[in-house]
Amino acid sequence: MPACVVALDNMNTPQNSTAPPLGFVEALKVPGLARLWAAQIVSIFGDFLAILAVFSLVAFRLHGSATQVSFIMVAYLLPLAFIGPVAGALVDRWNIRTTMIASDLIRAALAVLLIFARDLNQLYAIFLALSAVSSFFLPAQSIAIRTIVPQAGLMSANALMAQAAQVMQIVSPAIAGALVAWFGPNSCFWIDSLSFVFSGAMIWTLTIDHQPATGPNSIRSIASAVMQGMRFILTHGTVSFVIIAMTTGMFAIRCFSALIAVYVRDVLMASSVLFGALSSLVGIGMIAGTQSINRFGRNKRKNYLVIAGLFGIAAAILEVAIAGSVAGTVVGMLALGFCVAFILIPAQTLLQEETPRDMLGRVSSSLWSVLSFAQIGAMLIAGPVAQTMGIRNLYYGSGVVLLLIAGTGYLYLRRPSARPGSSLHVRTNQGQIVNE
Repeated sequence: MPACVVALDNMNTPQNSTAPPLGFVEALKVPGLARLWAAQIVSIFGDFLAILAVFSLVAFRLHGSATQVSFIMVAYLLPLAFIGPVAGALVDRWNIRTTMIASDLIRAALAVLLIFARDLNQLYAIFLALSAVSSFFLPAQSIAIRTIVPQAGLMSANALMAQAAQVMQIVSPAIAGALVAWFGPNSCFWIDSLSFVFSGAMIWTLTIDHQPATGPNSIRSIASAVMQGMRFILTHGTVSFVIIAMTTGMFAIRCFSALIAVYVRDVLMASSVLFGALSSLVGIGMIAGTQSINRFGRNKRKNYLVIAGLFGIAAAILEVAIAGSVAGTVVGMLALGFCVAFILIPAQTLLQEETPRDMLGRVSSSLWSVLSFAQIGAMLIAGPVAQTMGIRNLYYGSGVVLLLIAGTGYLYLRRPSARPGSSLHVRTNQGQIVNE
């Protein structure tokens, strides 16, 4: 049994809610969510096809090195890290539906440009542009979910979105490999472009009743809005906790996953076949995790669910390092994916619940920004550290650090001032925060 499930036994204090939590079926009946979910599924499927096709193109046709291949993901993460907070501040002031449709259509055009790319620099430039546009789409989507779905259905809605990504992560590699082998990588780029068009068409049918924040679009005003969002993050205990938990969890996971191929080769003495299977197991574990959290965790306090996820991920990484065997790694990868769901879904739901609606764009984009920085840092640090101290020792260190962070977070949540009903602030119906 994954460690995060055991930790659930201690979470018997549900968060306050005015309505019973919605299940998957009830959430999909919320007007508009099914179409937004369908758009997400198709768009993510196209993205995975394109990314895998680019990896294949760089590795086998352009004969790129390992560093050149890894720079594809770095090129995608950099704009999310640097542009995200400004993009979120702008999204807060823009029409959400129009922003999402425009982002999809621009990305559809950029996906077509991949067909005509002839060298690595062109591929990097296109991925930088794709990520820059996604910096606007991601916070807009978070606002759309919060606007369309009632609070009682947010956990299920976020679980559905996460599950769509994981199913596509499992299904896409085999399909992408077949398409590249039979029709070449351009077929994947065409499908990716069409998936963005489909997503835009679905979003066009939605009614998103969101009132944009007011204010001029001057540099001074946007900078002030970004700083306002940062102050909210730093002074709001729950939001700060969510971002710290997700950032540390993502850093540890990326350190772990960046070297799992080398771990399979050098420690387990196995082939790339096992590496591919282990990658799929993470997705399978996360699907199981989303199902479990939606069934058993809906009435639990979400911040405790995040702590349980951190404990579980730490236990999974340590189990892989201690076992040093194929069987132990299989169990650890399944548990890792299972417990990731206990961080991502409750944390995103908490962020949507606790953030005023007119600030959700900049706050959620700030989250994506720090997560991108964490992933970039992990990819840059993991290799040199592993060469110095060994992969298994790196895994031991990652697991211990996560345990310390999870323990600190648990002790923080046990403080009287961190319990429900003891907050120093009250949110009004309009999303404003006033002193109690």
